[in-house]
Amino acid sequence: MQWEGISEFVYVAEKESFTLAAKKMEISTAQVSRQISALEKRLNIKLFYRTTRKVSLTEEGRVFYQHCRSVLDGLDAAERAITNLQSKPQGKIKLTAPVTYGEQRILPLVNNFIKRHSDVEVSAYLSNRQIDLSEDGYDLAIRLGKLSDSSMMAKKLGTRSNYVCASPQYLDTHGIPHSISELSKHSCLLGTPDYWHFSELGKEKSIRVKGRLRYNNGHCLTDAALKGLGIVQLPDYYIEEHLQSGKLVALLDNYRAPDEGIWAVYPQNRHLSPRIRLLVDYLAEQLV
Repeated sequence: MQWEGISEFVYVAEKESFTLAAKKMEISTAQVSRQISALEKRLNIKLFYRTTRKVSLTEEGRVFYQHCRSVLDGLDAAERAITNLQSKPQGKIKLTAPVTYGEQRILPLVNNFIKRHSDVEVSAYLSNRQIDLSEDGYDLAIRLGKLSDSSMMAKKLGTRSNYVCASPQYLDTHGIPHSISELSKHSCLLGTPDYWHFSELGKEKSIRVKGRLRYNNGHCLTDAALKGLGIVQLPDYYIEEHLQSGKLVALLDNYRAPDEGIWAVYPQNRHLSPRIRLLVDYLAEQLV
């Protein structure tokens, strides 16, 4: 009896919504409402302020939530402790990653991981939108560059490099830029931002570039560069094979910005289960 309504209470407090809590628990909104009402009656305390627009905790509700959250975290830790005793990783992993990097680097490695561990299930969602892991129930995310969310835990998996490059055909016609100031004389192939990033005399520097083409897709920008339409700045995973074959030529290497981090990110209050830690360690090993 003491446990009835506790999980519902915690989820409503965190989601600030009976409907979202019900969706998270995969039960009906009516059932959540009944459990909360019964809990309030049993405690003889009003836990929530309810309006048509918002659900928020009362002062008593905030105090009760802190204790209940600790109790549920303790139960999760107990379950993980049992899981840790299992030598064979098993269970579900829900992850998200950027679209192109996920396609080219992450999911092929996940496929290799799944071949090794037959009792692990993976659900992956590729998106360039920064997804709220706690809100949407993700175990981890792969993120690129500087991390903005300090509420998350992160493990560095590797780095990526950004290159400025062009085709030999373009350079034969328009010449080779030897400084970043000379880019103003060239046709630059633009992505979403107007700025390219460099390092000059040990300091990071961003410069505005111009050009006839603007695409929000790295593959299309790579194709334009291969066809001699201009100079492009892209991460290594788009263009490294073309640099190796000579179809593209790296430029302004002395001004190349420092490498950016590739990160596995997970909620701060969630300890990594063996299956997730094993996957993160495998990705770190492969993405060196």
